[in-house]
Amino acid sequence: MSQDIRVFIVDDHEIFRNGLKMVIGKLGGMTVVGEAGNGKEFLEKIEHTEADVILMDIEMPVMNGIEATARAMEEDPERKIIALTMFNDDEYIQSMMDAGVMGFLIKNVSRETLKKAIETVHGGGNYYSEELFRFFTRQLSREPRTDEPNLHLTRREKEILQLLCEGLSNKEIADVLCVSERTVVGHKSNLLSKTGCKNTLSLLSYAIKNKLVVI
Repeated sequence: MSQDIRVFIVDDHEIFRNGLKMVIGKLGGMTVVGEAGNGKEFLEKIEHTEADVILMDIEMPVMNGIEATARAMEEDPERKIIALTMFNDDEYIQSMMDAGVMGFLIKNVSRETLKKAIETVHGGGNYYSEELFRFFTRQLSREPRTDEPNLHLTRREKEILQLLCEGLSNKEIADVLCVSERTVVGHKSNLLSKTGCKNTLSLLSYAIKNKLVVI
């Protein structure tokens, strides 16, 4: 029998945390193992808590989600963090991506979307809600492109970049391209190296800004 996915919630609104705990408790296959009201409290608690996925609010007192995420990832680069956001938080999205989050969720998402996001990130994939993805890509597409990137991407790297932007996980990409998951990871590593991006979400941002993918 597989172990439940252990979730840690970081949000400064207690009512929201309590509601989220109730929802997660009813989803099946996952359980809340900890919670914190700000980034500082989270960093103190996570040292003594084994969590598989962290749901991180962005705007919080004492220490916001950007700083908390950056510090948490410095301590353990393998941590899996999903940013909790609202549409008016768009100015912070890039900062959260650079800090190392693996996904974004709008706070009023459905239970099904919440479950899918947690499971996807737990499995090593990236997740962003459809609403946020549409909004995010529109914003990035409006930004002027500077110098034409001369990355010398291979055909396979371009294929993988496109599939990443469509929200597929490493395993799903491997299945589509009939290659091993290890091969996909290798190509992703090359893409990160060629673009100078720190993580997959930053890579997607770069690809959209420079029109390397079709949205």
